[in-house]
Amino acid sequence: MKVKRIVANINTKDITAAKSFYQDVLGLDLMMDHGWIRTYGLNEEMSIQISFASQGGSETPTPDLSIEVDNVDATLESMKRSGFPIEYGPVDEPWGVRRFYVRDPFGKLINILTHEH
Repeated sequence: MKVKRIVANINTKDITAAKSFYQDVLGLDLMMDHGWIRTYGLNEEMSIQISFASQGGSETPTPDLSIEVDNVDATLESMKRSGFPIEYGPVDEPWGVRRFYVRDPFGKLINILTHEH
């Protein structure tokens, strides 16, 4: 047996609200739309990971999702321009990531990060 994909499912009455955050700002593709569910992602291969945490690091709350981007500062500015509330950071963490926390349209705490080189 081999795991091929892990999908996070966020329950909401308004699935259209995801577009502005996940597609417009983060640039994900709409990969599936059945009316009752929309799945965003990339057509390129993504790593399969699932984390279990007692906190978010640096004594922050555990985020609901972590999304790695290629330019965290540009993503931060896009989030601010789009009016999404930043709740932490940006900060360079001691374990080698630069990140910030933001709330998506559903109130989920999202950890946006990039690994420092």
